[in-house]
Amino acid sequence: MKQVSKMENTYSDLINQTFEFPQEGFRVEDNDLYFHDINLMDIIEQYGTPLKITYLPKISSQIQKAKRLFNVAMAKVDYKGKYSYCYCTKSSHFSFILEEVLKNDVHLETSSAFDIPIIKSLYKSGKISKDRYIVCNGYKRPAYTEYISDLVNSGFTNVIPVLDNMNELEYYKKSFKKKCQIGIRIASEEEPTFEFYTSRLGIRYRDIVQYYKDHIESNPKFELKMLHFFINSGIKDNAYYWSELNKCLSVYCELKKICPELNSLNIGGGFPIRTSLNFHYDYEYMTEEIVSKIKNYCEENDVDEPNIFTEFGSFTVSESGATLYSIIDQKLQNDNELWYMIDSSFITTLPDIWGISHRFLMLSLNKWDKEYQRVNLGGLTCDSLDYYNSEAHVNQVFLPKTDKQEPLYIGFFHTGAYQESLAGYGGTQHCLIPAPKHVIINRDEDGEITTKLFAKEQSYKSMLKILGY
Repeated sequence: MKQVSKMENTYSDLINQTFEFPQEGFRVEDNDLYFHDINLMDIIEQYGTPLKITYLPKISSQIQKAKRLFNVAMAKVDYKGKYSYCYCTKSSHFSFILEEVLKNDVHLETSSAFDIPIIKSLYKSGKISKDRYIVCNGYKRPAYTEYISDLVNSGFTNVIPVLDNMNELEYYKKSFKKKCQIGIRIASEEEPTFEFYTSRLGIRYRDIVQYYKDHIESNPKFELKMLHFFINSGIKDNAYYWSELNKCLSVYCELKKICPELNSLNIGGGFPIRTSLNFHYDYEYMTEEIVSKIKNYCEENDVDEPNIFTEFGSFTVSESGATLYSIIDQKLQNDNELWYMIDSSFITTLPDIWGISHRFLMLSLNKWDKEYQRVNLGGLTCDSLDYYNSEAHVNQVFLPKTDKQEPLYIGFFHTGAYQESLAGYGGTQHCLIPAPKHVIINRDEDGEITTKLFAKEQSYKSMLKILGY
């Protein structure tokens, strides 16, 4: 953060004196904000607000960034295993997202039975081949295990169902007609501040080796190929993460000595994304530490280092998304609480704000030359929790003052993961506030910006039909 010698009163001065700005993906020209060199006021002029946008090229650049980080880290230590990038479909299931993801030679991770028809559709349309890795995670009910069996029996050669519990294998014993690779998920310990000690997902560390000996080792139908390690809080440089990784490597090395076909380690739990202009994370350092730690641990235990799989969902798609609003009114409710009212609802459009108090990167889209003031942001519903009031400015929101000449527009950025699925895309919303328009932004072969309206604002007729009227 910059040292502030003199605080000016414009919004531009506030941002420039508080943060290192401009930053990757953000700059200001003629007092309007540009997102990946796109004038957002031009987009608003064309489509209005509230509005969701997806900038597709950012998805590919995130994937290529991670591939580059791991490949460079592996080259530095002469790592013998390979790196595979998996996209977690649950982060965003939209077809335009998957199509952009698959341009980058990546693999897919599923989490429910309803992901499998998407896999079949992608194969039918020629987007994937049957040798693509399909890593199947999650607790599996009968429909999910049946779909997984269908993939294996129809010739998908790299489907890896990751066992979440000790009973899951029983169905595959009966249903698989071909030999199949499988994985085992480790039930990692939760963070010290979490309500539970151990994850409900996966099999306990101390049970895995014996379970392999009893149920997998002598069964010709299965090859244990992958050990799956997942940290819910993501890849962070803290004692908790490194401790859990060490435990995972201990199990891997113990298993590898009796299971020579085991050759892959899946380090689920992704890289973090920027949620503030004050965000700092050393991706290169973390990648090199992970790769070198795995290599060193395996060398100390005299086993070959594994292929590394990562499952990046939010990291893949979050920074491609933005949600844009108009400020339609301001209300001074007491001497020091000024409210800016947006033309939508946070509960409808950004449910993580309401559900888990998640913070997104938030900036004004225009009026950077105007004076700023401290405000709270309120949504349109009658719910008292439909608000947003924190950023990196010491937990308060500062935005330009409004006037009658031109409306104030604001944007929440890096909102591309989970928000549509959590809000119930295409369903009914709180207070029946409609889902906003959704615009896809891309660049053509000449680098020119193209826009496409993916979805109109949700109509009252569609909601009434769902409700039975």
